[in-house]
Amino acid sequence: MSLPVVSPPAEDDPPEDDDGPIPGLVLAAGEGTRFGQENKLLAPVGRKPVVVRAVRTVLDSRIRPVTVVVGHEADRVREALSDLPVRTVENPRYREGQATSVEVGIGALPEDAPAVLIALGDMPFVDPGTVSALRRAYRAGGGTALAAAADGRRGNPVLFDRQHFDALVGLEGDVGGRGVLREEGVLVETGDPGVIRDVDRPADLPD
Repeated sequence: MSLPVVSPPAEDDPPEDDDGPIPGLVLAAGEGTRFGQENKLLAPVGRKPVVVRAVRTVLDSRIRPVTVVVGHEADRVREALSDLPVRTVENPRYREGQATSVEVGIGALPEDAPAVLIALGDMPFVDPGTVSALRRAYRAGGGTALAAAADGRRGNPVLFDRQHFDALVGLEGDVGGRGVLREEGVLVETGDPGVIRDVDRPADLPD
């Protein structure tokens, strides 16, 4: 089933969030076995590790606070992020799939969070403006389950209203929020190819 596609509102951000800021989660717990022996999150893109670039994309928006869910080689990932204003939480069940990291991350959100922006730690090519576009679309009433898209193709990050938190916590396996998106999702067209470009193998890194 294809999801409806909407364009984000104009680039001027809406006023301050009356019901509180939207927090962000960056999922950075998986082993990334297809990448080989090296931890792909720590592989350099330019002068910065993959995970640092992914987290900075979220920090460059009005999404606050930002929490990073770590797991595989948690101490090394924390060290890479040590200069950034983020909180880290550890997922001891990361080998069971991405859904466990979503559960841990949702549990770490502020109790009054109106929604959550979820980004992936292995997607360093997302434009910071894409995060702001998702926020604007949500605040403008564009939907309660939003995914960034490029040329109509669904990608990441995603944004969910708090009404979906229970469903997100109930997910299993390596599905992230796809189940919720299939039922109630809307695609926000960003024109950003970075939303469908992740790092799975060394060949996915720029030369």
